[in-house]
Amino acid sequence: QVQLIESGGGLVQAGGSLRLSCATSGGTFSGGVMAWFRQAPGKEREFVAAVRRFAGDTHYADSVKDRFTISRDSAKTTLYLQMNNLTPEDTAVYYCATRVNSLVLTAIRDGPQYTYWGQGIQVTVSS
Repeated sequence: QVQLIESGGGLVQAGGSLRLSCATSGGTFSGGVMAWFRQAPGKEREFVAAVRRFAGDTHYADSVKDRFTISRDSAKTTLYLQMNNLTPEDTAVYYCATRVNSLVLTAIRDGPQYTYWGQGIQVTVSS
């Protein structure tokens, strides 16, 4: 069973930055695709960003493009999300997710396609 453990969340003022990390259990699992999703209070979970292991490409929601950067460590077992120029609209619980095999681009933003999920971490941006 793969476990994902997020860290790095917290409270930040608008315009500030945070870096989220997602470590896989035992540091041995390297998913074909890894992604970040978020869920704000009263809203549905939404895609934030994803990176595919072999293709090496990254994908972002329009709302975070040019502000957030997704990356993986060299062993590809830890996922990061660098979040800059944060706004109150970024306030949400952030989840990392992964699966063994990669996904085609049309499915990469679809939460049910991912097998393993972290417990979520709160990010709060004050105005």
